[in-house]
Amino acid sequence: MTSQPVDPAAGVAQPGPQRRRLTVRRAPKYVPFMVAGALLGVIVAAILTLVSNGAEQFGSGSVFGFFAVLLMVPGVGLGAVVALVIDRQSIRRTETAVVESVAEDGTGD
Repeated sequence: MTSQPVDPAAGVAQPGPQRRRLTVRRAPKYVPFMVAGALLGVIVAAILTLVSNGAEQFGSGSVFGFFAVLLMVPGVGLGAVVALVIDRQSIRRTETAVVESVAEDGTGD
């Protein structure tokens, strides 16, 4: 008796290629938009620090820190809203693609 590998799919007829319809659209990643909004808030805080007449009891670093914390949160929210608007626009530009499955031949190409 000899031992040979058994291919369970050898006796089964291979079905023809299968076609499927896919919806394709480009959706934005939310985190980069929110980080950009936070950076925008920090930039605005730096501008406000340079423009404002700081109180005598607070240094410019304290004023910048206060403005940065205060403006980063709305900046993150603004970035998320921009990403949502772009996401809604991308829904309108969806395309439908037809894909066909291809059997692998096992040659390693």
